[in-house]
Amino acid sequence: MDWALLLRGLLIGFSIAAPVGPIGVLCIRRTLDGGFLAGLASGLGAASADAIYGSLAGFGLTTISQALIQHQTWLRLFGGLFLCYLGVRSWMRAPVAPEAEAQPLSRLGAYLSTFLLTLTNPVTILAFAAIFAGLGLAGSAAGYVAAVSLVLGVFAGSSLWWLTLSGVVGIVRARLTSRWLRLVNRVSGAIIAGFGVAALISLLG
Repeated sequence: MDWALLLRGLLIGFSIAAPVGPIGVLCIRRTLDGGFLAGLASGLGAASADAIYGSLAGFGLTTISQALIQHQTWLRLFGGLFLCYLGVRSWMRAPVAPEAEAQPLSRLGAYLSTFLLTLTNPVTILAFAAIFAGLGLAGSAAGYVAAVSLVLGVFAGSSLWWLTLSGVVGIVRARLTSRWLRLVNRVSGAIIAGFGVAALISLLG
């Protein structure tokens, strides 16, 4: 294990996950709705998908990467429609009492949904490929130990962000009334659906 590259990967994973997009909004809403573990499960789904795309870039699996990029229109269409569905569902969902906890199955569903949703954006491979190439670590020439260290770091960094976000929102959750939780559901639903509509419109360009 290359600990220096692991640390670099951690910083890369954290910085890629930190910008608030549809997954971030979804994680916040699920934390408020189902508690810390529900939000963390959502974030770990995104972190797992990031690790897969990081692996494709780090190990130089160009055939798979190119195949995903070639089919990105269909993947983005699915992702856009899925975001619209999640947005409408969030808008219509009744607020859950702060003391209520999500069931294990719903946590699994939260993980899988964000995992699949993150996979619908194969352009992420290009971002990782550019970062790895900039560090001189693209492909097998750099060695598998280096690639594994960096990919594990990416997963750890992304997970650290979702752990932090879910923890902070989980603390705030206990102080919100049902009225505020209903407002959060409406606002987050509109934002998530907005991301979905934007994704669908981008396909027309």
